[in-house]
Amino acid sequence: MDNNIIKIDEEGLKNDLKGVIRKTIEETLNTMLDEEAAELCNAERHERTDERRNYRSGHYHRKLLTSAGEVDLSVPKLRLAPFETAIIERYRRRESSVEESLIEMYLAGVSVRRVEDVTELLWGSRVSASTVSNLNQKVYGKIEEWRNRAIGGEYPYVFVDGIYLKRSWGGEMTSVSVLVAIGVSEDGYREILGACEGASESKECWRSFLVSLRERGLNGVRLFTSDKHLGFLESASEVFPDAKWQRCMVHFFRNLMTKIPRNKLASAMPLLKATYAQEDKEATLKKVADVEQKLRDMGLKSAADLYRKGVMETLTYLDFPHEHWRSIRTNNILERLNREIRRRTRVVGCFPDGESALMLVCARLRHIATKEWGTKRYLNMKHLYEMEKENELKREQEKDGNVA
Repeated sequence: MDNNIIKIDEEGLKNDLKGVIRKTIEETLNTMLDEEAAELCNAERHERTDERRNYRSGHYHRKLLTSAGEVDLSVPKLRLAPFETAIIERYRRRESSVEESLIEMYLAGVSVRRVEDVTELLWGSRVSASTVSNLNQKVYGKIEEWRNRAIGGEYPYVFVDGIYLKRSWGGEMTSVSVLVAIGVSEDGYREILGACEGASESKECWRSFLVSLRERGLNGVRLFTSDKHLGFLESASEVFPDAKWQRCMVHFFRNLMTKIPRNKLASAMPLLKATYAQEDKEATLKKVADVEQKLRDMGLKSAADLYRKGVMETLTYLDFPHEHWRSIRTNNILERLNREIRRRTRVVGCFPDGESALMLVCARLRHIATKEWGTKRYLNMKHLYEMEKENELKREQEKDGNVA
């Protein structure tokens, strides 16, 4: 019975088919090149005619990497003028789909060395690291255009943060920061508003970044959420004076944990979290006083002092709709992106300069923004606008009452 079963060598069949396809592509391209040469000469090969405009002068061979593998092209040469083909660009060595695949692999997080291995495995030709770098330069122009695009509409909530990457400077390892801003639009969708390179998170860097966002059209900001960057706080109050500031609750917790001994963390953390578990602003403010006193009763004077000094900076979210509290009181929206950026940049290790770091970060951000992250509604903004209408109505009623 086994003798009647036909066994197929799938691997061999695939290789044979790939060879047939590659040969077909090679013959088709060479035929098209010959026909194009005949059209330029206005005569077929060896044809004698008074209407001939040029003469053939043999061929030269060149390689072209295609998705089916490397093919050998026989490119015609002409005597009276160089042969300029419209089929394949001069000096081009790869098909467009192959170039797009190389760029996509690199931006998706594949190391340059791994890209070289993959190209050799798939197409039988190994590309160099400089080739991958040159291809990326083509994409960086579009990324720069995306980074400086106009911003339209209101963005009531804006989240900002900086991420530090390693760079090589004068033979030494230094750090370069990339400042990133994410906004929630009036329709409730998340959008990456911008990113820029900063030598440090100084006031000058933050102010330049915020001014560029404003000049590109950012408006309607009600709340900034960030860690406590002093340079950012000073700049935001100048560039967007009407916007409030929310200190990231998670970053505040991390600062408090440095003041609490490890053996008391288990009992102290539920107290701190209880601050943000209240149903309204009045109950929260009462809880603040209670938590501070309990921290002191536990002998955590340094933690209690830090808590009292900074807790009100983390409660700005209480002035906004209850439905938005969980989303606007932390910078988690940016922390997730930072983890994705670090996962990609970890493959690179050290950047040659700040611009290359910025371009790779922006390329990754742009890629993420086109996925579900940017196409799924994040918040229902009607709650904010309804609250603002109610507050405005109350102010008008109070004003009328005072006048009367």
